Parts: sequence; C-alpha cells; structure tokens
Amino acid sequence: MISLRFLSIALLAFFSLSLSAEAEKVLNFKSDVDQIRYHDLISELRCPKCQNQNLADSNAQIAIDLRTHVYDMVNDGTSDTEILAYMVARYGEFVLYSPQKKGVNFILWYGPFIILGIGLLGFILVIRRNAKRRKQRTKG
Repeated sequence: MISLRFLSIALLAFFSLSLSAEAEKVLNFKSDVDQIRYHDLISELRCPKCQNQNLADSNAQIAIDLRTHVYDMVNDGTSDTEILAYMVARYGEFVLYSPQKKGVNFILWYGPFIILGIGLLGFILVIRRNAKRRKQRTKG
C-alpha cells in the first residue's frame, strides 16, 4: 500500500517538473546567427521590472514577454538596431545596459571626468599661487 506521504511527494515532484518544463521553452531559430543575435540582445537589454537584471537572467513576467517579443522580431528579420530602437521607444533608455553617449547621458558618462579635471586644474593653480607667495615672502 502506498503511503500518503509518498504519494504527496510524488505529486509535488511531478508538478514542479512540469512547471520547470513550461518555463524552459525551446526556441527554434532560422540560423545560428539569429540565435547568437537573440542571446546578445536579451543580455544587452535590462528588465524594466527587475532594474538590475538583464532579460536573460530575469524570471519576471515582463521579461518573459520581452524575450518572446525579441525572439519574434529576430525571426522576422528585424535588425538589432531596429529592435533596440523599439525597446528604447517603448521603455526609455533605461532598458539599455549601455545607454547612448549623447544628450543628457553625455553628462552622466563624462561629467565625473570633467569635474575631476576642473578640480585638478584648481589644485594646480592653488599650489602655484602658494609657491609664488612663498617666494615673495622670502625675498621681502
């Protein structure tokens, strides 16, 4: 006679396997190049919900939907540039792990270096001014 405990463990294992099989959908691509493009794109795009995971790593429903959408666009022959432009138009530049280096993002990319350069220039000017004052004090 099968125990109730064994039966419940067997049912739990069966349902967990069927759920994981559902999550692991097999994707068929027209070529190996399309498959590589797909994996590159989902690694490059950020999940809008998770905020610090790419589409490849996220299990959020929106990430699953976006992976499916990217898969469809890759199979339809849409270029990488068009796919990225679509995602940016829909979700903003936040969806890109490496935002474009123009406009407001220019300040975010290069602002710290500009501020560091200004600070270094100010530091050099202060040192020179102090050196001149010391020379004047020793002369006078």
